[in-house]
Amino acid sequence: MDGTGESSDSGSAVSSLKPMGNMFSGEDDRCPKQVSPLRGSGSRNTSPLGCVRSRNTSPSRQKVVKTKPRGLDEETAATFGKAVHPDVQMEDNIWAMLPEDLLNEILARVPPFMIFRLRCVCKRWNTILQDRSFIKFHSQVPSHGPCLLTFWKNSQTPQCSVFSLPLKTWYRIPFTFLPQWAFWLVGSSAGLVCFSGLDGLVFKTLVCNPLTQTWRTLPNMHYNQQRQLIMVVDRKERSFKVIATSDIYGDKSLPTEVYDSKLNSWSIHQIMPAVNLCSSKMAYCDSRLYLETLSPLGLMMYRLDTGYWEHIPAKFPRSLLDGYLVAGTQKRLFLVGRIGLYSTLQSMRIWELDHAKFIWVEISRMPPKYFRSLLRLSAERFECSGQDNLICFTSWNQGKGLLYDVDKKMWSWIAGCALQSYNSQVCFYEPRFDASIY
Repeated sequence: MDGTGESSDSGSAVSSLKPMGNMFSGEDDRCPKQVSPLRGSGSRNTSPLGCVRSRNTSPSRQKVVKTKPRGLDEETAATFGKAVHPDVQMEDNIWAMLPEDLLNEILARVPPFMIFRLRCVCKRWNTILQDRSFIKFHSQVPSHGPCLLTFWKNSQTPQCSVFSLPLKTWYRIPFTFLPQWAFWLVGSSAGLVCFSGLDGLVFKTLVCNPLTQTWRTLPNMHYNQQRQLIMVVDRKERSFKVIATSDIYGDKSLPTEVYDSKLNSWSIHQIMPAVNLCSSKMAYCDSRLYLETLSPLGLMMYRLDTGYWEHIPAKFPRSLLDGYLVAGTQKRLFLVGRIGLYSTLQSMRIWELDHAKFIWVEISRMPPKYFRSLLRLSAERFECSGQDNLICFTSWNQGKGLLYDVDKKMWSWIAGCALQSYNSQVCFYEPRFDASIY
C-alpha cells in the first residue's frame, strides 16, 4: 500500500451515502430513493401524479409549503403559494441548455449530503464532484452548518454516521475506503478528518475527506510513538497542520512535533515543561493549543506561531471530578465537568476562562433532568466536544447525545442518537467537497 488512496470508482463508492432509514434496503445504489428522517417506518404517497383525481386544487385548500434555508440559526422561511399542476410540462430542450456556470452555482448550494442522490439524474451530474468549476462555486457558498460525526467499529469494520444539525437527519457515510488498521478518531477540522492508529506495530497518522472518499497517510514522526494529536486546517492557505504534543515514552521525554502539509514533513519543537497531564483532552483556540495539567497546576498553552509552551496558572474549580476543554469562537475557552463527590449532589457545569485574571467563571449548569437522564450512575463515562459555541455531551453507556448552545443558552436532545452504536467516538464535522488532503 502506497499510503495514498481514493475510491476506485467515484460514482459507486459514494453513491451509497443515504439517510440512515434506507441503508440496508437492497435498492440500486446508483439512484437511491429519498428517505424521510428517522421518525417511523410508515410511508405515504404524496406525489401529485399519484393523486390527480382526488386532489383539491382550489385556492382555499391549497397547501402552503415552507422551506428553511441552510444554516443553523437562520429563521427566515420562504412560502410558495402557487401549486404546480401535474399537466405542466417542462421543456427538455430548454433545461438541457442551462449554462454550465449557472448549473454549478445551483448545485453548489444544495446540501452536501443531497448531492449524491442527484448524481443519478444524468451522466453530466454524475461527474460533478470531479468538476473544478463546481468545487470553486462550492468553496464560495456559505457552510452547510455544523454536523456531528460518530465513528465506531462493527466486527472490525469501520462505521461512520453524520448528524446534520440544520437538517436534523442522520446520514451513513461508507468508510470501507480506509485501510484495515487498528485506528481511532483524532478529530475533524474544515471538512477533513484525522485518524491515528497502528499498522502492525508501526504508529501512523491518516487524514481523509469522507465526502470525496480520498485519504493519505502522513510521514512518520521523528519520534514515532503513540501520543496525543490534534489537527487544524487553514482554509485561506489551503493547508493543514497536525500537532503531536510532548509525552514521556519509557525514560525519555518526547518533544513536540508539528506536521505541515505544505512541507509534507514534521518539525521538532520544545518539550512541554509539564510533569503530569490532568486529561488527554485538548482544545485549539485562537492559534493556541491548551492542555490541563496537575504539575504545574493549571493549563499549558502551546503557541503555534512561536513553537513554545507557556504555563497559565488558572486553578480548577473545587471538587471537579473530570474536565474537558472546549474551544469556542472569538478566543473563548470553556471548561466542562462534573462537580460533587456523591451521586445525589453531582451536577454538570460549564466555565469560561477569564484570560485577564486567569480564573474560571461559571456560565451555565446542566438542568437536573438532563443530567439524570444522561448519566444515571455517578461513575458513568461521558465525552464532550465543541465547535462554534456549541457543546455536545455523549454518554457511552446510555447511548444519548445532548447539545448545548452557549449563545442561546438552550439544551436539546440529539434526535436518533440512541440508534447509533454504544462506545462510539464523536466530534463536530463540517462537510466540504473542497477540503483537500494535500
